[in-house]
Amino acid sequence: MLKIPVQMTQADRTQPKNLDAHPDRVRAIAPAIRRAWRRWVVLSLLALSLGLTLLASWCGLAEPAWAENYNRFSLVGADFSNQDLRDDDFTKANLREANFHNANLEGVRFFAANLESADLSGANLRNSTLDSARLVNANLTNAVLEGAFAASINIPGVKITGADFTDVLLRSDTLDKLCAVADGVNPVTGRATRDTLFCP
Repeated sequence: MLKIPVQMTQADRTQPKNLDAHPDRVRAIAPAIRRAWRRWVVLSLLALSLGLTLLASWCGLAEPAWAENYNRFSLVGADFSNQDLRDDDFTKANLREANFHNANLEGVRFFAANLESADLSGANLRNSTLDSARLVNANLTNAVLEGAFAASINIPGVKITGADFTDVLLRSDTLDKLCAVADGVNPVTGRATRDTLFCP
């Protein structure tokens, strides 16, 4: 049978080529599209995470990322005032004359720490550990110690005006010494210091 050659017209030349007719080309393009899509998704998630972190920080909602460990550090006269130190560890640290005024010390460990003449006024010491700590001449004025563990603390000269000792674990002899100087009302909880110590 005689085959008649068909001449391609200009219109035929300008028609888009059918990619289905070139499976190798389709397979080559698909991975590049997937990589570009993944890159866009990752960059978008990173931008969103950074934006939320900055927003939380700007609004004052950010929390400390990690608790710090100051175990056995010498921090004489260190200034921690107005800082958020939740769950930090100051076990056996030398904190003589350190300033913790208005600091957030919730859950902080001060086990056997030297807090002689330290300023803890207005501090949040809820659920902190003060067992065996040296609090000679320390200032606990208006501090909140609710739920703290404070057995065997050394307290000569401690100032506790307005301090809240609700549910604090204390030895009976320590309790007697605190009641001898207890006075004032805590400005945060509204509780009288003597009432929180169950002073007679």
